[in-house]
Amino acid sequence: MCTDVFTYKCSYLGYVLTRVAMVTEVVPCSRGIRGDMSAQSWTQSLKSSRKTALIHDGKRKIHYLFTDGKEMAEEYDLKTDELIVRKWRNKSTLGAQGQWQVEVGEPLASPVASSEAVIKENYSNPVFTRADTKSSFRWRIRNLPYPKEVFSVFAEPSERCIIIKTSNKKYYKKFSIPDLERCELPFDQSALSFTQANNTLIVSYKKPKEILTLEQELLKELKKLKGTGDGNVDCKTQ
Repeated sequence: MCTDVFTYKCSYLGYVLTRVAMVTEVVPCSRGIRGDMSAQSWTQSLKSSRKTALIHDGKRKIHYLFTDGKEMAEEYDLKTDELIVRKWRNKSTLGAQGQWQVEVGEPLASPVASSEAVIKENYSNPVFTRADTKSSFRWRIRNLPYPKEVFSVFAEPSERCIIIKTSNKKYYKKFSIPDLERCELPFDQSALSFTQANNTLIVSYKKPKEILTLEQELLKELKKLKGTGDGNVDCKTQ
C-alpha cells in the first residue's frame, strides 16, 4: 500500500532512498559481481575454488572461497536439490570482512539503527525476494495490491536489466540477473513472464540451456563433497 513517504535503507547502495507517492527501487544493472566471465571461465572458477560442505537441517550448505578472496555461500534442499540461498561477501580495501549480500533467498535482517537516522520500514511496503526453481529464475514482490493489467514487466537488453513498472505510477523497479552477467549471456524477452495473485507479483525468467547445464554439472560435483552431518562443524573441504 502506498503511503505519502517511503523510506528505504539500501544497504547494498549505501544510502537512504526516499520517494514521495511512488515506490522506486533501482539496482545498478552493471556487469555483476563476476560479470567479466564467460560461462566456461565461471565454471572453471567454481571448480578451482576452495569448497566446504555441511549437511544440516535438511540442507546441503556449501561455502566457496575464490582465489581473489571473494566468498560465496549456497544452501540446497536435500530432497529437491533446489537452491534456497546464495549470498556473497567481499573484503574491504583494508582487508576487513564485508557484509553478506543476498542474491537468492530472503534478505538478511538489517542491523538495528538509530530511529533518528532511519525511519522504520512499514510492513505494508513492497518486499522483493528471489526464489528460483530448477527451470527458472524467479522473483516475488509482496505487498503490491494491484491487478495484473496494471503491471508492465519487460527486459531491457541495452541496459541488461529487467524493469517492472505500474500504469498507476505506484511502483518501479530495475534489476539485473547476476547469473547471466557472470556467463555473459544475452537477455531474451521471450523467456520472461509474470503473474499476480494475493497481492504478490511473481516474475519468472526461463533459464538458458547454458545455465541449466552449468547448474547440473555443479550439483554433481557438490554431491561428491564429503560434508559432515548435523551438529558437526568440522567440515570437509575440496
